[in-house]
Amino acid sequence: MSRFRGIWQASLNATKKALTWNVDDWIPPAEKYIFNFSSKEELKKWHLYSDAEFGGLSSASLEIKDDANKSSGSSQNRVFSGNLSRDVTEGTKWNITRSGFCGMRSKKFDGFIDLEAYDTIALRIKGDGRCYISTIYTENWVNSPGQMEDNSWQSFVFVPKDNWYIAKIPLDHYLPTWRGNVIEAKLEMNPSRILGMSLSVNADGGVPGANSGPGDFKLEIDWIKALRTQ
Repeated sequence: MSRFRGIWQASLNATKKALTWNVDDWIPPAEKYIFNFSSKEELKKWHLYSDAEFGGLSSASLEIKDDANKSSGSSQNRVFSGNLSRDVTEGTKWNITRSGFCGMRSKKFDGFIDLEAYDTIALRIKGDGRCYISTIYTENWVNSPGQMEDNSWQSFVFVPKDNWYIAKIPLDHYLPTWRGNVIEAKLEMNPSRILGMSLSVNADGGVPGANSGPGDFKLEIDWIKALRTQ
């Protein structure tokens, strides 16, 4: 009988242990890497676009360059750079009304990135005093008039010149847009269905005090993370 009671007690203890859980196991980490621009393989996850696709004359590149000063903490820098032009190719078939933009967009994720547990996007960047645009693409469930592509949510990112800087953008600061224009409606992003991201720059617009106009631009990028700050 005592042997049976011992086996029963051991089984009960094992069951209790299996049912015991630690709340920390259910809480996601405080930060999550989305992109880490650490190699040429990582850069292959992105593609470039510009007004040149529609008859404009802007140009852009995304490459890894040696950092002689190693100011980023790495021997290499990941550089998004180019030239913004308001000019348009003569005789272009495109009836464009706005020129002077370049961007880098990630290829679509394999499925979705779920950022439901996070409230902020952080980017470690070094810029040129221009204002850049951070865009998040989500599954199309807003169904704006005439919009067949992914939903896009945008926020300005002012990048101080010549110093590494961590820009933090709360997710609720991203505004719904369609072809660069803010949608005047009360819409809410679904952070559990993120398809991709982009960074872009325009010759015009931005925040007061930022450099603007046609000419060269340069943005160095270390990483992009999601943060849980609350």
